[in-house]
Amino acid sequence: MKPIYIAAYHQSKFGKLFAMTVPEIIAAAVTETYAEIGAEPSAVDLASIGATCNFSLNEQGLLAGLVAMAPGLGGKPIEAVENACASGGQAVLSVVQKLQLGLGEVGIAVGYEKMRDAEGKMDGALIGKVLGYFSHPDEREGKTYVFPHLFAEVMETYMKAHGATERDLAEISSREYANSTHNPWAQMQKVEVSVDEAATAEGRNRYIVEGLPLKTYDCSQITDGYAGLLLATEEGLARLGVAKADCVEIAGYGQATDPLRKAGRDILIPYGAYKAMGMAYQMAGERPDDVNVAEIHDCFTVMGAIGAEVIGKAEYGKGAAYWRDGKADPKSGECGINTSGGLIAKGHPVGATGIAMIGWSAWQLLGKAPAELQVAEPRIAATFNIGGPICASVCTVLRRAE
Repeated sequence: MKPIYIAAYHQSKFGKLFAMTVPEIIAAAVTETYAEIGAEPSAVDLASIGATCNFSLNEQGLLAGLVAMAPGLGGKPIEAVENACASGGQAVLSVVQKLQLGLGEVGIAVGYEKMRDAEGKMDGALIGKVLGYFSHPDEREGKTYVFPHLFAEVMETYMKAHGATERDLAEISSREYANSTHNPWAQMQKVEVSVDEAATAEGRNRYIVEGLPLKTYDCSQITDGYAGLLLATEEGLARLGVAKADCVEIAGYGQATDPLRKAGRDILIPYGAYKAMGMAYQMAGERPDDVNVAEIHDCFTVMGAIGAEVIGKAEYGKGAAYWRDGKADPKSGECGINTSGGLIAKGHPVGATGIAMIGWSAWQLLGKAPAELQVAEPRIAATFNIGGPICASVCTVLRRAE
């Protein structure tokens, strides 16, 4: 298969887009990604866009047509993809696979989510209901906030199975908030949360579901934002005038989907996630031991723990301890995980999340991350993007091009 390279990455600051309309957001995602390298729009052969709440929150469909409104993209193959919170990652894989099939030499993957109103306010009950659509109907009954409830159950299961404590998982939240203070694109850029604050249920940090351990600081953010990746073959890089040595290669990828219903499967060993990650490693010819940069889908702190296990940096059941022991820290750790601040502190604009994971990892490999967050001598990066109750999994392995 043809090698595929990341020629450019761009993202908005995550948080609030205020009065920007969906057409304006998508236009910005496309044109600002082009602008990172001064690319001509006509150089792009195809595109894919990922989003999740466009119908329910934005009253907008046919997003591919909005992408086609960007200069140079009219009349070209464009599609919209939805795979819950893995929509961004799925958009990237769609472009990669089409380029490998020979349908073009340059493609662009963009993703966005607009979850707040023009004043930056959110309707928590509505958002909770809308996101709940991405679960099995039988598992929604009796749950006010479906996904926090489902992952509170996962958190309880993890703690009981592995002897982890609420404080162990609070370490993940605290460390990610610390990272986000140095990330100028992060939603929670000026907020610091100590381990004591994240571990203690008081004030803002309340339990979400009575009788279950999940608290506010265990949760990712409600976020507006957009992101884009310009992807190319070697021929495409020549067309763009970008040197291969300045790029990152998407060396391996994998995608797999487990049954939507959480009940009846081992949620602590999500088969699809491990399969997708294994496929990515095999395609890249790399091993988890080689990875020292990673972005994983910590929609809740327990997924920070499970994600460290899925990418192979922590043994089964030791993911929370990996974070607690500082092994995920950007400077002193073994592997800088979620140096961006992760979904918990960087933010979680659902359709943009998977793209942002890959883009931030590329910045790390190129030495372009903020100095306080830059991993020394970055070698190989892994990303793990999920949708639903650990249902859809999109994984990649990245390395600097040679």
